Amino acid sequence: MAAPRIAILGLHLEANAFAPPTMLEDFEKQCLVAGGEITAQARAPASRLPSELPGFYARMDATGPWVPVPVLMAAAPPGGPIEHGVFLSFLDAMRAGLAAALPLDGVYIASHGAASTTGDEDPDGTIAAMVRQVAGPAATVVCTHDLHCNISQRMIDAIDALVVYRTNPHVDMAERAAEAADLLREGLAGERFAMHRIRLPMTPPTVTMLTAEGPYAELMAMAAAEMAAGPRLANASVAGGFPHSDLPKNGLTVVATARGGDAALARAVATRIAQRGWDTRGRFTRDLLDVPRAVAIAQEAGSGMREPVCLADSGDNPGGGGRGNTTWLLRGLHEAGVAGVVLGNFVDPALATECHALGEGARFHAVLNRVEDLYGKRLESPARVLRLSDGTAVGRRGTLAGRRFDLGPSALIELEGSGMRIVVASLRRQLLEPVMLEMFGVDIAAARVVVVKSRGHFRAGFDEFFPPGRILEVSAPGLTSPVLRDFAFRRLPRPVFPLDEGVTWTAA
Repeated sequence: MAAPRIAILGLHLEANAFAPPTMLEDFEKQCLVAGGEITAQARAPASRLPSELPGFYARMDATGPWVPVPVLMAAAPPGGPIEHGVFLSFLDAMRAGLAAALPLDGVYIASHGAASTTGDEDPDGTIAAMVRQVAGPAATVVCTHDLHCNISQRMIDAIDALVVYRTNPHVDMAERAAEAADLLREGLAGERFAMHRIRLPMTPPTVTMLTAEGPYAELMAMAAAEMAAGPRLANASVAGGFPHSDLPKNGLTVVATARGGDAALARAVATRIAQRGWDTRGRFTRDLLDVPRAVAIAQEAGSGMREPVCLADSGDNPGGGGRGNTTWLLRGLHEAGVAGVVLGNFVDPALATECHALGEGARFHAVLNRVEDLYGKRLESPARVLRLSDGTAVGRRGTLAGRRFDLGPSALIELEGSGMRIVVASLRRQLLEPVMLEMFGVDIAAARVVVVKSRGHFRAGFDEFFPPGRILEVSAPGLTSPVLRDFAFRRLPRPVFPLDEGVTWTAA
């Protein structure tokens, strides 16, 4: 029997409806790879590909002969909806690549699952439907998604199996891709799958979706227990969703996949998990520190009155579409003269360029955000350039372990007066990897206060320095604020918890 021909493609974007549109250059600067280069990078020691690709290739290689047919992998940092013409160019390239590769035995779609465009509210469903139309009804189509995905029924109807991440911070992408590879192998051997999707009228803030503990962790544990209860259930996925996408398909969603075409089992499992999620919805809330209180705690840490702390500026998370340039918390710490503060990543290409022109050791008048926007207000201070970098490195822990990343031309500066050190980056990247500070010579263990422009993924990278009790989440204005009432949602289905009162749901 000939080795199965498996196409590989995907689109990675977490779309924030309130952020500026995502353009072609955003993909080009992070990951836009086609054809055989996908295979080369997937099998390389380190690459810029999403971690699912190396995981999928490794599992397929280990489980038997196959012929990879790589088509297109496009990934950009979280941002606004994709400019629709850019998406259409990707879709056309995917369609042409699939058509040229026919016949295909299977397709692996490695997508984030929370994309939108300026002209399509469900590009993930559009891709899946296109794949099914081109590959044909006999091909086995499997898909992996980030747990912050927004899942449409259209997407579910077009594929055979869906596997969603189970960890937040995300450290299981390769494992989930391996799981998808196993389901693909089953489909190639004749297995039939049935899926059932339930979307709840609740959009929890992403800060409530950690999987180490809390209500979301309990839903993940319940899904794992359902899968362990017997061989007929192939997968149970609980997607918390991404409310800032502001889409009709927003909402915590449960998808169960059963073997043998057992639709009744898929429905029963999805219903049980969804009911638990709905019954515990009141726990999907969290109180965050305001800036004055966070500054007061930082002062205590800076003076040695308490242990060092990590402050998460979750309202300005580039990992959710934030610009990485708000100064609310930065200004508070600087004006209070808090000692021992390190902050990253502050995204300011103009400032980074200026630092590179001045050189290491230069003293100058730093203007952070010389071009102000809605949340990124200007801050000025005498400063010194401590260290310069081209911004490229390989991560060593957590979500970016073993993966190449790029901050663009970057600098470490020190603000005079407070002594605060700031990593200034040219590209929008959240601070989730210790190397992003260590590459500038920062001794993280010696810092009294570390401020991360990130929502939660930094926890997997910085847990060697800060246990959960010394990580404090700060509420400040920004495009990724967990205070959902601050946003003028237009497409989000209403009523919805926690924005509205008296929301009801009953399992069908």
